Order: sequence, then structure tokens, then C-alpha cells
Amino acid sequence: MGRASASGRSAALSSAPGAALSSFHCTASGFTVARYHRPNLSELPSDPSSSSNNGAPSLQPPLWRQLQLTAVALASIRAGTSGSVAFEAVEPSLRPGVQALGFQVLRWLGRAEALRRHLAKRTPPPLPDALLCTALALAWDSERAPYEPFTLVDQAVEAAKRNPATRAQASFINACLRRFLRERDELVAATDTEPVAQWNHPRWWIERLKRDHPRDWQRVLGADNAQAPMTLRVNAQKSTAASYLAELEAVGLGAIRVGPSGLQLTRARPVQQLPGFADGACSVQDAAAQMAAPLLLEGLLPTKPGVAAPLRVLDACAAPGGKTAHLLEMAAPGAIDVTALEVDAVRSRRIDETLARIGLKAKVLVADAGRPDQWWDGTPFDAILLDAPCTASGIVRRHPDVRWLRRESDTAQLAAQQAALLAALWPLVRPGGRLLYCTCSVFREEGSQQIDAFLVHNTDARLLPSPGHLLPQSGSNARGVPDNPSGDHDGFFYALLEKRPH
Repeated sequence: MGRASASGRSAALSSAPGAALSSFHCTASGFTVARYHRPNLSELPSDPSSSSNNGAPSLQPPLWRQLQLTAVALASIRAGTSGSVAFEAVEPSLRPGVQALGFQVLRWLGRAEALRRHLAKRTPPPLPDALLCTALALAWDSERAPYEPFTLVDQAVEAAKRNPATRAQASFINACLRRFLRERDELVAATDTEPVAQWNHPRWWIERLKRDHPRDWQRVLGADNAQAPMTLRVNAQKSTAASYLAELEAVGLGAIRVGPSGLQLTRARPVQQLPGFADGACSVQDAAAQMAAPLLLEGLLPTKPGVAAPLRVLDACAAPGGKTAHLLEMAAPGAIDVTALEVDAVRSRRIDETLARIGLKAKVLVADAGRPDQWWDGTPFDAILLDAPCTASGIVRRHPDVRWLRRESDTAQLAAQQAALLAALWPLVRPGGRLLYCTCSVFREEGSQQIDAFLVHNTDARLLPSPGHLLPQSGSNARGVPDNPSGDHDGFFYALLEKRPH
């Protein structure tokens, strides 16, 4: 059997973000993109220069303390620690404010580092440098600064003085920041021509996006630097999007419809404030990630459960279980039999917790998807979901540390891992069955190029109409996810493959 023609692949797998329909996890080589608390600007510490109501002292930690902890987290991330681990190290009472500051700093770190190079001939030790860059990142744009620049400078110097690890550099930090206040416009203009400062991404990342998406690279970088919304997936076993929207409005929470089962909140909230969350009424999942289960199952589920054997489905890289849960929510009781694989035993517990909350069951195995000989029972699957490990380059707006942790060589290493998973799992699909390959990446090496290579070597595979590369959007338009008027979603890649019948 011949493979699909190049023109057929182009028609089926569009590179345009408007070509079709979170858990927002993505396991990546060397670190795990974990579920952060979603910081709000309201969680930023108060301006110490402003008076509190009725002259009462503020109960929030002083800003200098928050800046200290933000700098410690930044230094840890620069040393190779994932943001999830760095922010988890902050004591819980201070974590929301520190993470809110830290996310802003990470989104403007390229500009801050460029400014520091103009201000200082020498690079200070890691922690003082992190504190200096923290202050510069928060103060460089007066229109978007969370505090008055003079307040930031004063509190950053105070932070340096109060920490023995930075005290010796306090005068240096003070001199740099005072000069920045005097010459801010000139210094910012001097860094405007530096791509890393302008776009706040590593140079190799910018160049790769230019090559992969020559018409859209600027829009992608801009979306990466925006704050992502909180999007919910309504559990179809318990409610509808319209009904749950009414429940949200009844308790004063605003939202808009996003796709068939999604609701985007007008403002992020703790999940404890969501009606019925603890009982599985909804889950937190980006609009683009909500496409996986419908794409895989469309037309496969029996119309009359019980007449045919349950659909055998494999979720090959399943933690933390958001997509596994969505697969189960879409099917009538007894219509689907889901096996969820996760190679990490600790992360596999997240799948169990997710399923327990929504009240549905799957067979959860701690196993390597790339070694079917160790876990497969020999019965082919009707459908396989492969949410493969990737660079996480499509979810940078939710995880701004990713851009600074990644190295250019990571992409090729992860692409090889993705190819190995595809090769290992394809024989497990029955003739006429499907495999949905997806990544939360915008790089073509992990998306369209991966699938092109797979089709060359697997002539029994046919590419069905698929979204292809969905580029991250932050409300600029609605070219990505259908029924999403705000055009607000993460970056993803989807390719739906069908095994030709014998």
C-alpha cells in the first residue's frame, strides 16, 4: 500500500492555526512542567509606599522580602531547576505573591539581562545578579510596572542589605538601579535592537520560530509573554457547558464558551471556589488540549452501548490524567475501556487522583510506553493517544521558565524519543484503528516533520484531517479553536493517523 501523497498530507495536516477544533501538562526531558498555582496580579505584595486602610498596618510580607525570595527562585531556575520546583520551595504563605512576581520577571528576563549588561561591566555573583535582574525586569516598563520604579529600587536595595548572601553587593545594586532610574529611556532604547531583549526568548528559539513559522513568529512570541487564562472542561457525564456556565454565574463567576465543553473564566480562581469541582463537575484544561479526546474518538464510539464490545483505548503518556479523564467523560458507561500508562510511579498517582475526583475508572499502569513487551497483553487497541514528551514550547505563557531552561539540542533529542514512541506503539493499533499524535510544542521538528518522516516509513498509515500546528494565541483573533471567540489557547500539534485495513 502506498502512503498518502504530499499534497494529501498538506490538505490533511495544515500548518495554519485555523485549520481545525489542558490538561496542561507536558513531560519534557530533564524536567517536568508541573501544575502551577496560577498567579493573579491581585496576589502581588502591596506597595510599601502606599498607606493602608484606616492607617492599619499591612498583613502582607514587605516587598523587599518578596523580592528576596523571587531572586532566590530565579537563581535556582538559572541553575537548571524547573520553575515548579523553585517556587514550591517558597513557604506556602508567601508562594502566591512570589510566584506572581517571578512569572513577570521570567517574561521580561531577556530585557532585564540586556539592561544589566549596559549598566555593569562585570557580572555579579548569581544571587545578587538575580536580585538586580528581578528589579530591572519589574521596573523597565513604567506603564506595566507593578510598582513605582523608585519603590522597586528602594525595596531591592533593602532586600540586598537584609540578606547576608547579597549584602556585600548592596552598594553595587544600588548604583546600578539609581543609574537606571536616571537613564531609563536611553538604556531601554539601547536594548531595543537586541532580539533577546525585544522578545524575551533565547536567540536560538527566536531563530527557530522564524524558520518554522515565518508569517507568525512575532505573534507566537507575543502570546508567550502574555498571561494565560484559566479554562475549564465541563464533565459531560455530569453537566453541559451551558448549564455549568449558569452555575458559575449564580455564584458571581464570569466565563465565556470555548469549544464544545470548555469555559474560559474572566478571572482565574482557586479551584475550591468552582461549583462542584471536588465532585468532578469540571477540570482545568486549556482549550487546545481539550481537542485531543474528541479528535481521537469521533465516529468510533458505539451509538448503542452494550451492543458491541467496549472500545479499547490507550493513553500512552497519561499523567496527570486530564486527557484520560476526558476520554472517559465522552463515553457512555461500558462503552470504553481505557488503559493509562505513565512511566513515573509518583506521577501516576496524579492519574488515580484525577479519576477518583471525577468518579470514573481506567486501568492505570506504571510502565514505559516505548517497551510494549513489558506490559501489552497482545490485544490490539482501537485507538491510541500519544501525548508525547516534548520541549513544551507551546505552553510557555503558562510556564515562562521553560524558554530559559531549554537548550537548542533538546529538540533533536526529544524528536528522537517521539519517533521511538511512534514506532513502538503503531504495531499495537488494529487495522482500521487510530493513533492521535500530539505535543504541546510549536516546533516543526516535533510536529509536522515528525509525522512526515513517520508516513515515509509506515506505508500502512494514512493521515486523517487534523489541526496540525495550533499556535498559541492570547485573544488576538479566533483562528485556532472553533467556537472560541477570544482566540485564547496554548500551542499544540495534532496529527490523527489511521491504520489501513489489510
